[in-house]
Order: sequence, then structure tokens, then C-alpha cells
Amino acid sequence: MTKLFILVAAVLLVATIANGQTTVTTTTGAAGATVRIEPEYRTRIKTYVTEHKIRPVETQERIIVGAKVPTDVELEAVPSDWGPSVTKYRYFYSNNRVMLVDPATRTVVHEVD
Repeated sequence: MTKLFILVAAVLLVATIANGQTTVTTTTGAAGATVRIEPEYRTRIKTYVTEHKIRPVETQERIIVGAKVPTDVELEAVPSDWGPSVTKYRYFYSNNRVMLVDPATRTVVHEVD
């Protein structure tokens, strides 16, 4: 009886671990894409926001990487001098952060603070 109990517990533990690994793998999606911004471009982005006095977007909820941006938030085209790795995205400015968004899915892919 004890051996049966140990065997069932071991099977349940393995199933739980396998299920947890599957969940991690399937949650990567568009937000899991790695966006690399060189330090010089990061500085350009911050300078641009300051010099152009970009007005922050106010939202009901805090938007984080991986979240969908509400449809009422207007997305702006990324200036070409922000670097070649981010020109395919759009952005908005909120809470002292520039949020890069995949325009096809409206998912935040990177946060520049």
C-alpha cells in the first residue's frame, strides 16, 4: 500500500512539473520577443521624449510588457534615429516610460524607462 501511495505521488509530481514547463513554453508569444536597444539609442529615445515634450498617455490600468494596449491609446511611429531594431514598432509614452508596441497585435514588447 505504501509503495502504491509513493508511486501515485511520484506520478502526480512528474505530471505537475511537466504541465508547469508546458505553460512557460506556451506563454512566450509576441511579448516574449527579445528587443535589444543599444545604450546610445536608449539615450536618444529619452532625449527625444524630453526635447519634443511628448505628452504622457493616461490609462486606467498600468500597462506592462506583454499586455495589450487599449484601442483608445494612440500609437506613434518610432523615429528612425531610435535604431534599426525598433523601427518596426510603434510607441506611446506613459508614467515616464516609453512603451514599444507591436502594431499588428497591440502588445507591449519592450519598456524603456
